This record gives sequence, C-alpha cells and structure tokens, in this order.
Amino acid sequence: MMRVRLKADGRIVEIMPDGHERTIDHDDPAAFVRHVRARCGLTQAAFAAKIEVPIETVRNWEQGKRSPRGPARALLKLIDSAPDAAFAALAGRRR
Repeated sequence: MMRVRLKADGRIVEIMPDGHERTIDHDDPAAFVRHVRARCGLTQAAFAAKIEVPIETVRNWEQGKRSPRGPARALLKLIDSAPDAAFAALAGRRR
C-alpha cells in the first residue's frame, strides 16, 4: 500500500520504502492515479471495482502504460477532491 503525507506547504509526498519522500506530481498521470487510490485506502482490485473498470485498467494507469482520458480523468479528479460523494454517486447508479 502506498503511504502518503500532506506537508505543511500543501504538497503531497509519497513515503518510499527506504523512508525518503517523493513529491507527487499531478502532471504525471500514473503518480496521480496511485495517489488517488492510496488516498482512498483501497487495493487496485477494490478501487477498480468501485469505479467499475477492469483491474488491468488501474494497473496500466499506475504503471504508466496507459493514461486515463476524458471521463476517467474527470472521475479521478472528483474522487481526489470528494471521495465519499463520488463513490456514493457511483453506488447509486448500479443496478
């Protein structure tokens, strides 16, 4: 699981296994997806299920093999800013 920390200056940093901190670059799609998922405290499988995409999609995004586009990018931004509301809205639309 990815560990993140909010710094006093507003930056979000990822705590690496060796203890050093790496600033999360929101211009890097892979880092942003990892940040959003980690902030939610979900595994790749659980996150994929909540946003109704195959786990391979989340893996490809996080590994930088693919980048989320259009609606997926908008959804990730919404989850980043209001995760409870985003997941509640998604859950309400399932049949």
